[in-house]
Amino acid sequence: MSQARILVVEDDDGLREALLDTLLLGGYECREADSGERALVQLSRQPFDMVISDIQMGGMDGLTLLQTIRQQFPQTPVLLMTAYANIDGAVRAMREGAIDYLSKPFSPEVLLNQVSRYVPAQRVEKRAVVYGDARSAELFQLAARVARSDATVMISGPSGSGKEVLARYIHDQSSRAEQPFVAINCAAIPENMLEATLFGYEKGAYTGAVQGCPGKFEQAQGGTLLLDEITEMDLALQAKLLRVLQEREVERLGSRKTIALDVRVIATSNRDLKRAVQDGLFREDLYYRLNVFPLRWGALCERPGDILPLARHLLALHAAQAALPLPRFTAHAEERLLDYGWPGNVRELANVVQRALILCDGECIAEADLILEDEEPGCEEDDEGRTPGLERLGNELKQQEHQIILDTLQLCQGSRKAVAERLGISPRTLRYKLAKMREAGIDMPA
Repeated sequence: MSQARILVVEDDDGLREALLDTLLLGGYECREADSGERALVQLSRQPFDMVISDIQMGGMDGLTLLQTIRQQFPQTPVLLMTAYANIDGAVRAMREGAIDYLSKPFSPEVLLNQVSRYVPAQRVEKRAVVYGDARSAELFQLAARVARSDATVMISGPSGSGKEVLARYIHDQSSRAEQPFVAINCAAIPENMLEATLFGYEKGAYTGAVQGCPGKFEQAQGGTLLLDEITEMDLALQAKLLRVLQEREVERLGSRKTIALDVRVIATSNRDLKRAVQDGLFREDLYYRLNVFPLRWGALCERPGDILPLARHLLALHAAQAALPLPRFTAHAEERLLDYGWPGNVRELANVVQRALILCDGECIAEADLILEDEEPGCEEDDEGRTPGLERLGNELKQQEHQIILDTLQLCQGSRKAVAERLGISPRTLRYKLAKMREAGIDMPA
């Protein structure tokens, strides 16, 4: 998920918290301001990849804030929010330079989709890959050799196995490493929006297109474009994608102008590609165009040497994100991690580690803190050591923590700052926990 930094400007405390929660869960780094004046102070201190602002606010309103940002920080895109009755104001704002607007009320999915379409492509820092299994070492050695060419790469593997990590590694090892790495999940974007998201569009291309927007291919110019879960793409759009790959040029929707492309394409899928072709779900010509160099990233249970290095790495990431001290796994906890089959692969491991961080005593993660799903192992039958009682215990502990937070919110009349101080945690940690509670469907007090 992108780590773009977003500034949310909203004078309604409840709505601002909800926006921050949604963006945090979407993988974005966020800052907040309850007025236009305070937003400008934040902008003067650090750069932002996007500003999301309400139009109607006390003091400096969103339109005045937009005009000031256009003058002082012209490279910073602004996304405005408005009530349905004030659409005319939003349209005027777009003439002033806002990239788009959101009409209240809107769903979290709509917010995340809008942000992902307009946030600039991020330049990815080279990072060390985390593995410990000999099979993974061989795969990364092969990937490093593949990276030296511009060959299209097709990465297959089960959901949650970390295919994007391998794609990013290829980008980092290539001559394009200093250029953008742009990823798009073909399964996550509505079918009627995927074409516009990929190829871009001009003003008036369709209802609601009040301003032109570059597509993902243009955003990845000079770098790498990852087409994640490409087998979920509609057959008609597959034909258009094939033409773009063959001609190495793209036309925005609503335009006749062709734009030459210099983009390396990496695709991923959790399906058997040959079977998808046989079943008529994937074009054979596109299969051969993408499958120049195939790589397979196996399930986590096929590379057990990766489990503990990944678990420790994920633990450090989550602890840093939540501003918590870094605990360690006990020997019994590590044995439990190695014994489990991981049907959900690395994605499941990340969830288990995140839950354990919440439940642990702060110094050590014990076996009882590891809440594992009651599912069959991913690779082989192994029912030994499964203790359903641990899951019940973990659920009870989570419920107690949630109730303590809710009670404290009531006691502090909804003040997040006061709640964090009373519970002895940082505001960032509290926001993280509240986001998880909201995601679980727990109602927050007003």
